[in-house]
Amino acid sequence: MGGGTSLSSHRAGFGVFWSKGFTLAEVLITLAIIGIVAALTIPTLVQNYQTRAWNTASQVFQRKLGEALRVMNVQGTLAGYTTTEAFVDELSKHIKITRICENDDITTCFSDTVTWGDEEVDMSKIKKAKNFGQNDWDTNTVAVQFANGVNGVIAYNPDCRQNQFSNDVITVGENGIGTTCLAILYDVDGFKNPNTQQKDLRGLNVISLGSNCAIELSDGTCFTAPFYHIALTHAECIERQSELGIEYCKDDNNDFWGGAVKTCHDMGSSLPSQEQLDQLARDLYPGATINTGIGVSSTGGSRDNDLAVSMGFISSSGYTFWLWSSEENSKSYAYYRCFSPTSTYRTSNIRDISNA
Repeated sequence: MGGGTSLSSHRAGFGVFWSKGFTLAEVLITLAIIGIVAALTIPTLVQNYQTRAWNTASQVFQRKLGEALRVMNVQGTLAGYTTTEAFVDELSKHIKITRICENDDITTCFSDTVTWGDEEVDMSKIKKAKNFGQNDWDTNTVAVQFANGVNGVIAYNPDCRQNQFSNDVITVGENGIGTTCLAILYDVDGFKNPNTQQKDLRGLNVISLGSNCAIELSDGTCFTAPFYHIALTHAECIERQSELGIEYCKDDNNDFWGGAVKTCHDMGSSLPSQEQLDQLARDLYPGATINTGIGVSSTGGSRDNDLAVSMGFISSSGYTFWLWSSEENSKSYAYYRCFSPTSTYRTSNIRDISNA
């Protein structure tokens, strides 16, 4: 049977085939390794995705809220209220609000408890602006549900003042909203978990909530949340100079550094030292060398924008922000740290700059 293939050669062929394959044990070991790698990496990927989703939702919400406030300002309906209730009633004409919950019914529109810093906060007790660290605002809080799924608790400042950059009392820029007219705690996921600060829970001018610790650095240093401050007048500085620990009073009424000092003092805290801002820089610029000389930029590494957004310093990646330190060097200048997307450095600037 010339040209045929014998049964023995079939068997030999099959023998060669199986010798080049995987044993069951090898397949199981490979699957186990894949499972271990997936277990280690998938949670991180999911967490990164969630963080970016929360940051994006926060940015979109701030832009919409800012647009509504700017329209109110143009129409002359932003300032002049004595209660948060009256302000929210007008706000609802400019941004869609599906439900308003009065001061004694906050948790119908907002989560019962949230985590702020490392503390669990009972939201039913957040009834006054002072519960946001705004001790000078004698107003209630009001909870709202926005049509886009964001829940918020709002306190209004009866003393809206014009800011330094424009003739408006509201600025809407790449960094988000700048205003002294209101404080708002908002949850971009509504009632969904985790209801946690720096994740789905964000604040604008919410300096404290429960305890004063809103941002904890890797070395345990505790900061309150970023806030938009009102300039300290010369008369206020003279009156409270010793109490506030201010060495020099500025000659005019545009002392924004002094205003930041006053805000922190009145909530039982203080501005960060230059060394504490150095530590913040180390956390925000992983892998970079953080230099402490005046005007000497960091080298290597770039800013962790997701972390900066979650801490409330920016709402988008391209923005440069500045933070005052507790140290002044004259009646006109004080020290602060610049945080750009690619570098950070210590410097000093005139005290009438309101964007720090």
